[in-house]
Amino acid sequence: MDASNTGFVLICAAFVLFMTPGLAFFYGGLGRRKNVANNIMASFAIIGLATVMWMAIGFSLSFGADHVGLIGGFDYAFLEGVGQDPGPYASTIPFLAFAMFQMMFAIITPALITGAVAGRMRFGALALFVVLWTLVVYYPIAHMVWGSGGWLAEIGSIDFAGGNVVHISSGVSALMLCIALGRRVEYGQANYRVHNIPLVATGTALLLFGWLGFNSGSALAADGLAAHAFTASIISAAAAECTWMLMDIRTDGKPTLVGACTGVVIGLVAITPGCGFVPLWAAAIIGALASPVCFLCVSKLKPRFGYDDALDAFGCHGVGGIFGGLCTGIFASKAVNPAIRWDGLAFGETGLFVAQIISILATIGLAVVGTFICIRIVRLFGSLRVSEHDERVGLDVTQHGERAYPSFNGLDD
Repeated sequence: MDASNTGFVLICAAFVLFMTPGLAFFYGGLGRRKNVANNIMASFAIIGLATVMWMAIGFSLSFGADHVGLIGGFDYAFLEGVGQDPGPYASTIPFLAFAMFQMMFAIITPALITGAVAGRMRFGALALFVVLWTLVVYYPIAHMVWGSGGWLAEIGSIDFAGGNVVHISSGVSALMLCIALGRRVEYGQANYRVHNIPLVATGTALLLFGWLGFNSGSALAADGLAAHAFTASIISAAAAECTWMLMDIRTDGKPTLVGACTGVVIGLVAITPGCGFVPLWAAAIIGALASPVCFLCVSKLKPRFGYDDALDAFGCHGVGGIFGGLCTGIFASKAVNPAIRWDGLAFGETGLFVAQIISILATIGLAVVGTFICIRIVRLFGSLRVSEHDERVGLDVTQHGERAYPSFNGLDD
């Protein structure tokens, strides 16, 4: 047991929890004025739902005894046997500290999905979907990637802090869910302006702050690897911010604050799977290229296919996570982290890159099938969408009976 490692992991866990309110503000600012409370409430409600589920069965299904490489068991249900002594996943911190750190990932991951369905999904249906999705998609993929005996870990794929587990799973599921919901009633007609840019910037600041704990804390020790993950993360975020601002200038003639914030988030998404595996120079390359890739998806792919990913959850997290996972297979190096089985493609070995492709495809497959199942079940209990009237009035009033700006008398919504 090491007191400094324990303190570090617990502080990082608090940082990661802080990301979910940050995401709430980020999504709240990006959405429409009449839906801001609903957008924020979606993330805050998931803090409660995901925490209770994690305590009851989530940690056990994710990190319990392996079953055919796909899911854990119920040996840690209600955190039975998860106490103050070290566990099988980290020898210098309490097993309970590890469980709490991992719980924060289980909270923010389904919250990421909510950006794709902003402004049109019934709150009750969203809550039920989150419960089902966490059971069907998140716990299995967490076990396969990070759990002892997990299939994707056994084939040699790597994911330092959640490229597959967090971003690809949520991003692909967000795409599936927004397609199932259909487009907003005014899509293609109304001008969906960002209603509160300072709120977007505040959310980005909280995400950046928490993300450094998200990535460096995944080292599970206050050591050099944690420092490397921390540094790689901020380098990638900075590079992605710069390239997004350049794209803003090229397309609109001016850099925008929303664009800079988006670039920061994309850079963090892309470096998440490889921050503890790739050299620092590679982190700059990953961040610099991630913004153009996601920018093209948001500006070209989405209009081309016509899906209404309201706040670009798929375009940023799904595409950014896939790109980052592939780049990890290219740039990962044993010189950075000797725990990996192979060096990346850039260093002359192909095994890791192949394993990364398999893991990404498996994650996409599970997210697609699992989300489809969850949607079908939720529809047994009622509609996914609010009525057209409620959508036009706004979800703040119709779903929660409150207004984020009760004294506002302006004309925009």
